[in-house]
Amino acid sequence: MALKAGDPAPDFALEDQHGKTVKLSDLRGKKVIVYFYPRADTPGCTAQSCGLRDVADQIGDTAIIGISPDKPTAQKKFDTKYGLGFPLLSDEDHAVADAYGAWGEKSMYGKKYMGIVRSAFLIDEDGKVEQAWPKISPKDTPTNLLRALGG
Repeated sequence: MALKAGDPAPDFALEDQHGKTVKLSDLRGKKVIVYFYPRADTPGCTAQSCGLRDVADQIGDTAIIGISPDKPTAQKKFDTKYGLGFPLLSDEDHAVADAYGAWGEKSMYGKKYMGIVRSAFLIDEDGKVEQAWPKISPKDTPTNLLRALGG
């Protein structure tokens, strides 16, 4: 079940592309966009991540955090290739995606499998979900964020 506006955002502590542990609770006092993407350096994930990179200078001190099941080494390559400049967290066991409702059944070519459901969540300064965008398209992620922030 995906989180919705008003829900407390589940805390997490995950390793980023530089081997540093990032905790949601350490970002209290500022807004955070947490987005879940299926796989680093695939077309949709690249469009979504680069779109957020491109609006980073328009969102004030709102933090951007990307989460996928990729290993930190894959996240680092992805960050370096596109100059993303924000934490890309490794959720290899998809426990955090599960907690946010961003892990679920998908289908491709008629085959059903479990995977990341591309989703984004704007977390407020107090750690509550301000906006939730389950099953968001890559190009709508930055647009929705700017709109939510009044940009």
